[in-house]
Amino acid sequence: QDKEKLEICKLNDPPSAETVKDMIRYARNVIEEFRRAKHYKYILCLTLTPLVELLEICELSLDKMGAVFEDSNVYMLHMMYQAMGICLYVQDWEGALCYGQKIIRPYSKHYPSYSLNVASMWLKLGRLYMALKNRTAGVKALKRAIAIMEVAHGKDHPYISEIKKELEDH
Repeated sequence: QDKEKLEICKLNDPPSAETVKDMIRYARNVIEEFRRAKHYKYILCLTLTPLVELLEICELSLDKMGAVFEDSNVYMLHMMYQAMGICLYVQDWEGALCYGQKIIRPYSKHYPSYSLNVASMWLKLGRLYMALKNRTAGVKALKRAIAIMEVAHGKDHPYISEIKKELEDH
């Protein structure tokens, strides 16, 4: 799956091997910078300003990497996941949903069928849809999460019961 995980844009004039190598180097550096900045800023103060700056880092990186990488590329997915996390933290439900919708298809392709990473993303999407009053999409996403979790955890797991109760309460 490495080819799929490192997929580059399908362009009439594909980027050179050197351009791809440079972008991979950039992606690795920005991910490391992001981790350091996130750690440093979260420890100092959890104000909105550092979070906005972190979201800007994600968005600028996604723009730059998007010129070479497909959205299914692991470097793109990593930055989208970070951006989604920031949106969730600042309660920007629409922004978080937008990133989650971009992430779920490649996650479903890259991870095994019953991966808890995929279930977790479906769970987040379901809760976001519910928060945004899109019950139909929310129920569908939560049911997909439950289906995966029943295989991974077993049908009697307390966490599954909790999610089913969430469905009943909405």
